[in-house]
Amino acid sequence: MKSSSELFERRRSRNRYQIRLKSAGRLRLSVFRSNKHMYAQIIDDAEGRTLVSASTVDKELRGNLTKGGDKAAAAEVGKLLAERAKAAGYTEVVFDRGGYKYHGRVQALADAAREAGLSF
Repeated sequence: MKSSSELFERRRSRNRYQIRLKSAGRLRLSVFRSNKHMYAQIIDDAEGRTLVSASTVDKELRGNLTKGGDKAAAAEVGKLLAERAKAAGYTEVVFDRGGYKYHGRVQALADAAREAGLSF
């Protein structure tokens, strides 16, 4: 039986492969989730550069949050990322959930980013 980390890597590689096939050159919104914090960034894969990022360890969010690893914190990260992306002129992205299931904190971040103006 495969370990949970092997299954995670398998899900992540399968997801990235599908994104690469269907993205058509769009920017990628990548999510990383730890037990204590949430991180999100918009990446240009053609150049290999991070264009915009937001996380619960940012100074703008750190004072407003009681915990960095809950749904409310994830929603704030999504909202902040969308605001920064719109200010930089990016509105069309592809959502890369990595190997995480689209549930809970990952879903909260995605929904908040959509409500704040990103389209994916």
